[in-house]
Amino acid sequence: MGGGDSAGRLVRPFTLTGGRTRPSRADFTLIATVTAVDPQPDAAARCQPEHTRILRLCAEPMAVAELAARLDLPVSVVAILLCDLLEAGRITVRPPRLVSRTAPDLDLLKKVRDGLGRL
Repeated sequence: MGGGDSAGRLVRPFTLTGGRTRPSRADFTLIATVTAVDPQPDAAARCQPEHTRILRLCAEPMAVAELAARLDLPVSVVAILLCDLLEAGRITVRPPRLVSRTAPDLDLLKKVRDGLGRL
């Protein structure tokens, strides 16, 4: 989490968030998927450089945790920035799909185990 640019300057996370310490929404879990809206809304306000980077990275769906890693920023800071973008209509967020609660197919698992045992 360097938060620095190529010239070695350090940008503090509270500067990126305008002093906010908590996101205004709870939509952004680690595995929620974020996608930039295409085309971007005409009436949207001008973005900070970090917002622009997020939009570029989210041209394809990306999990919040992956986004934080690529931005080299804490997840909490990324969540605040994502709230800004969501409220401006610049991104969509999709919660993770719930895992099926059905029992695994034991016959299939046995066949896989037996097949692996033969290797």
